[in-house]
Amino acid sequence: MTTETPITVIQISDLHILAEKGKTMSGVDTDKTFKQSLAHIHNNYKKIDLLLATGDLAEDPKQSTYQRIYQAFKQYKTRTLCLPGNHDDLELMQKNIADEQVNCDRHIKFKYWQVINLNSKKKGSTGGQLGELELTFLNNTLKKHPNLHTLITVHHHPIPTGSQWMDTMMIEDTLELFSIVKKHPQVKAISCGHIHQELEAIKDNTLILGVPSCCFQFKPYSTNYALDDNKPGYRSFSLHPDGSMESKVIRLLG
Repeated sequence: MTTETPITVIQISDLHILAEKGKTMSGVDTDKTFKQSLAHIHNNYKKIDLLLATGDLAEDPKQSTYQRIYQAFKQYKTRTLCLPGNHDDLELMQKNIADEQVNCDRHIKFKYWQVINLNSKKKGSTGGQLGELELTFLNNTLKKHPNLHTLITVHHHPIPTGSQWMDTMMIEDTLELFSIVKKHPQVKAISCGHIHQELEAIKDNTLILGVPSCCFQFKPYSTNYALDDNKPGYRSFSLHPDGSMESKVIRLLG
């Protein structure tokens, strides 16, 4: 039995950073809640192996917006991977969030684990779609590393949340996604953003997780768009060498 320390991964999502500092969205200063979230994470975890930002980094996808996001991440000197959400501009992200420490890489390997980031942004739509290129990338990466336990992250949700309005924006080709996952038992979990609420379920023996937003939250099990009064939050993972994992949602206080 190995006594090696588990890998610590933190997932944040849905920052919705605006073009101008001090502006608010749904009554929330998203710049402020993003920075509060980063401070909370680094005050509570002294060892972070990977920070994942799973989409909708920007509400206003401009160069200046992504530069501010990059600088906020950069100051903590934590390995950080960013993937796009439906509000993001991936090309601008890749140009402005791009150094060895903080970037938009799609794949990272550890000794016993790998993390695969998928792009579910569908051009001209708020909904999600992976498409042939992303699905092929996933399948090939899993085939190449069959002995690495795997965490998959993606912006849009791959299973229903129970909120009717939100579930119109699910990943369209979710059947194709799970067809691949079922062939690769090293996949331990898929974790998404987009839903602005906590989610935990099992699909085809795979753990499906969702994370709260860094800013405002959506009311669970709602028919129409509605906000909840839950605090911003993030998700932590402890990934063990034997493939087991623990995950929990942490909420900001105050």
